[in-house]
Amino acid sequence: MTKRIGHLHVLTDETVQNRFTHLELAERAIDGGADTIQFRDKNKSTRELLAVAASLVRLCRSRGVPLIINDRVDVAIAIGADGVHLGQQDIPVSVARKLVGPDRIVGGTAATLADALAAQREGADYVGFGHIYPTGSKRKPGPPKGPDAVREVSAALSIPVVAIGGIDRGNYLGVFEAGAWGIAVIAAVCASPDPALAAREIRSGIDSFFKRSGS
Repeated sequence: MTKRIGHLHVLTDETVQNRFTHLELAERAIDGGADTIQFRDKNKSTRELLAVAASLVRLCRSRGVPLIINDRVDVAIAIGADGVHLGQQDIPVSVARKLVGPDRIVGGTAATLADALAAQREGADYVGFGHIYPTGSKRKPGPPKGPDAVREVSAALSIPVVAIGGIDRGNYLGVFEAGAWGIAVIAAVCASPDPALAAREIRSGIDSFFKRSGS
């Protein structure tokens, strides 16, 4: 299993909108150029999570896009996902790495430089850093970090930094200019009337940025 850390991670979400299912959102996001899908749902039972995740892994595999499962290492292993993303209250990155093995992607959430360095030491393949801008998708304990914090963390780490939190079509380029490898978005795509179009607009800007920067 080849590890690929994408530039545009879309977290499917059925709480910021109720028009599309996780599977429909994933399909539309991939149509628009998302190169990583993350499945996160805090409300479903384990059996429901397994059923949805199984449908997502089939879709993502057929489209050549990695599927990351949020929080649930057991679900990721059970359905053969490409990886898992862990919050700071979840199972530690080091333990997850032992469970999923060396070939699957393990991402760790970080809110500070110290958090990010710790995740890297524990074996994370990338760090999800934020929240960068104000966001209503999840209750946050502190103020937004802003692009300057992305610059600091990106310079200090040897693994990719994926910025998350309040990132949308109006501000994502500033995050890349600060050194982020990728962005993770929720409402910017999922809450759009046309998720495929929203993802396509962001992806086009990302591709143009990397072309200009020669990366």
